[in-house]
Amino acid sequence: MTLLFGRRARLRWLHLIIGGALLMPYFLAALVIVGWFHPGTDLFSSLSHQFTAFAYALPMAAVTALFAPARQLSVAAARALCGIPGDRPLADGPARTRQARARTAGWYTLHLALGGIISGSTLMMPPLAVTIMVLPFSEAMRDSPTFGLPETMDRPWILALVPFAGLAILVAMAGCAALAGALLAGRAPALLGPTPEDRLAAAERRAADLAVRNRLARELHDSVGHALSAVTLQAGAARRVLDSDPEFVREALTAIEETTRRTVGELDSVLGLLRSGEEHGASAATGPALDALDGLLERCGVPVSCAVQGDPGTVPAAVSREAYRIVQEGLSNALRHGGHGAPVELRIAVHGEELEIAMDNPLPERPPVVRPGRGLRGIAERAVLLGGRTEAGPHDEDGVWRLSARLPLRTPGQENR
Repeated sequence: MTLLFGRRARLRWLHLIIGGALLMPYFLAALVIVGWFHPGTDLFSSLSHQFTAFAYALPMAAVTALFAPARQLSVAAARALCGIPGDRPLADGPARTRQARARTAGWYTLHLALGGIISGSTLMMPPLAVTIMVLPFSEAMRDSPTFGLPETMDRPWILALVPFAGLAILVAMAGCAALAGALLAGRAPALLGPTPEDRLAAAERRAADLAVRNRLARELHDSVGHALSAVTLQAGAARRVLDSDPEFVREALTAIEETTRRTVGELDSVLGLLRSGEEHGASAATGPALDALDGLLERCGVPVSCAVQGDPGTVPAAVSREAYRIVQEGLSNALRHGGHGAPVELRIAVHGEELEIAMDNPLPERPPVVRPGRGLRGIAERAVLLGGRTEAGPHDEDGVWRLSARLPLRTPGQENR
């Protein structure tokens, strides 16, 4: 009985009745058309004319379903009432392509056709079934020329079975509604499901969201991660000489204060981008660039020798910001793996249409295993987005760990922000 009268069956029945209600304007318009060809005929008493109007109404409904918003309305109703399994998703948004509109028109026509039939049965069958079930208990109704039974059926054992006939009519009506609802639910993923164009658009949206998340992750890792590495090493060095060199401790605390203050500002801008949900927001436009490189080298916590060739001021703003982050992450790696006090050689060259960055720091006694972590992966992503490339790894012949990056100054389709 759950299949016939359960919650899902009742909702699907309601969905079919809504389809019947939606069919009525088309049906009445079709009756008018039929009346033009059969003047003087009582259309509401002619069953053949009503079936003809029903057949005319369905193509009219299909035409109106070709408009783009029809799919959104149909999908909303199907999700709420049809009980479609979650592993068979329906499409979101209006129908944009010819294929999507044709599928929607097919669904809408099927919905209204089945809905019209089930709605008509729902209106007619319950009164008929109740009348049949009451016949054995009303002699006046049995003798009535309208409701009366033939004399051959006016027998006690037949009258005892008549109520079950009325009950069977109700059960059959519920079964037809359940079958029609199940048919609609089964066809919904095929007719209202995403088309290849919808799947491509959804994939592009997911890729755009993932790109924004990766951008935020890189900004947080490079700015906050570098600051934490520098602060940790400076605090550790200050603790070791706390009693013997108070002046160094004072300088270390000052550097920690400046580093944390600057990092809090960068963190605020990145979180502002996260809250606004913009792909290219304020943090991308106001982040540090190569003109702030001197301050970075002064507070990084390791001695750095920097050689610059060319004019970094000619580097486009977008490239300059990414270059700053690459240098920042390279210094963080030098702090983690080379230790405090290990000298770093930084070379920046602007020549032709390319910016070249090379950073060397001595290898520790136990060279690190080359595993592309978040930092190196972030550096590679920054370079790839600009059309460049990076390399990182030990150079045993020179005894150094080398990070190098080549970034084109002009990237096709890139805006000079």
